[in-house]
Amino acid sequence: MSGTPRFSSFEEFWPFYVGQHAKPATRWLHLVGTSGGIVILAAAAVSRRPALLAAAAAFAYGLAWFSHFAIEKNRPATFTHPWWSLRGDFRMIRLTLSFRMSREAARVLAVRT
Repeated sequence: MSGTPRFSSFEEFWPFYVGQHAKPATRWLHLVGTSGGIVILAAAAVSRRPALLAAAAAFAYGLAWFSHFAIEKNRPATFTHPWWSLRGDFRMIRLTLSFRMSREAARVLAVRT
């Protein structure tokens, strides 16, 4: 894709990912969406209801993509870097739950500008 940044490692991708999630509301919606998606996946496995797999994806991506379009006004990184984006979600969630993501965002965004 023209204009799509290329990255050779996840660590190189991370500052781009953080820049796409600069606002705390976006990060929290990702946390709720990804966590909810995992709970729905677990429910699908326990209940043996494969239809819940689609619900898990719809819930997780629905909240995340809403945050990008409505809050950040950008395009989700998952469109061009799906696996690194998922890995970024898990790092961002870990840092958010440990109350370190705002500091990490400030650090990364200060370096990028």
